[in-house]
Amino acid sequence: MIRTRLSPEETTPISIDGVKDVSMRILLGGEHGMPNFSMRHFVVAPGGHTPRHAHDYEHQVIVLGGCGEAEQDGVTSAIQSGDVLYVSPDLTHQFRNTGDEPMQFVCLVPRTRNNGGEVPGS
Repeated sequence: MIRTRLSPEETTPISIDGVKDVSMRILLGGEHGMPNFSMRHFVVAPGGHTPRHAHDYEHQVIVLGGCGEAEQDGVTSAIQSGDVLYVSPDLTHQFRNTGDEPMQFVCLVPRTRNNGGEVPGS
């Protein structure tokens, strides 16, 4: 068994185009010998957001704290702690923190893209 802990302090800022005030840590992934999936912990500061983007693999997300919005294919939904989301492959999506406290979520992704190659951040 491999054990790790959620720790917002251990997340690392993401600096790619379209990202504002987001940090991430791989909880379980390739570096831990995971063969199929990676589990990632994201922290989005108030007013922050992930990039609006699409790719060929799905996400499964559990919102741990805070509140915000999730957009997929032009449809925006309010999200909050306790919500569980499925993000379809190939659809444009984004997560935004609209609250006053950090929004945290865990995101599960496959390690391999549907069209081959490794998923970034896995």
